[in-house]
Amino acid sequence: MNAKYRLLALDMDGTLLNDEQIITPLTVEWIKKAVDAGVHVCLSTGRATRSAMPYAEQLGLKTPMIMVNGSEVWRAPGELYRRSLMDPALVQQMYDLAQEFGVWYWAYSVDQVYNQRNWDGDIQGREWLKFGYSTEDHDVRHQLLMRLQDMGGLEITNSSPQNLEINPLGVNKASGILEVCQLLGVEMSQVVAVGDSLNDLAAIQQAGLGVAMGNAQDTVKQEADVVTASNNEDGIAEVIRKYILTGSEAGTGEARITD
Repeated sequence: MNAKYRLLALDMDGTLLNDEQIITPLTVEWIKKAVDAGVHVCLSTGRATRSAMPYAEQLGLKTPMIMVNGSEVWRAPGELYRRSLMDPALVQQMYDLAQEFGVWYWAYSVDQVYNQRNWDGDIQGREWLKFGYSTEDHDVRHQLLMRLQDMGGLEITNSSPQNLEINPLGVNKASGILEVCQLLGVEMSQVVAVGDSLNDLAAIQQAGLGVAMGNAQDTVKQEADVVTASNNEDGIAEVIRKYILTGSEAGTGEARITD
């Protein structure tokens, strides 16, 4: 094992998961090799815990996890370590912007995900973690971004080129990974962070090795230390083989992935 790296922080959509929303058998195999070699494998996702946990269970992960772009850090499955809530007044302003621009919107509360189909207007009565917009119209998306930046107090990223994701200012995957490092006694220089979208950018910039998927947005590729194969080509398995399990731990599966 490459002793430089002790923590592998994995985005999910577009990274760990292929376009069919599954973890391929080869990727599962290499993640288990990493875990068996003593590497901490940590989910680092924009997803809510309830939609991420089945994948953590599939992989048998017991390590800390970063959820909702860093709004939640879990010490272990079922054990919340820290949660950062969004000011309901900001949620109200973001909802009003969605109405003004006529775009699809969603919001994660502690309890469930709301969008324009099930929105009931009870903003003050809930604990909010994240707000988001989605539109194919680049100009509208840019105008929304400008208005959001003017509001202040927001961490603005995306999980695809068509959306905007908003968390409380200072809350991102990098801040979450730093907390996980503190829980595990690991340095950021010992972290490999992998992702494909702007909500992965801070983590990729601050990790010891920042990896962009082959399908990543151009900005992410430009900021990464290395670019791996796409999420449909077992890019995570390639990362583990090439940069983490560089010795005998790679085992017989090593020849199954080509450079």
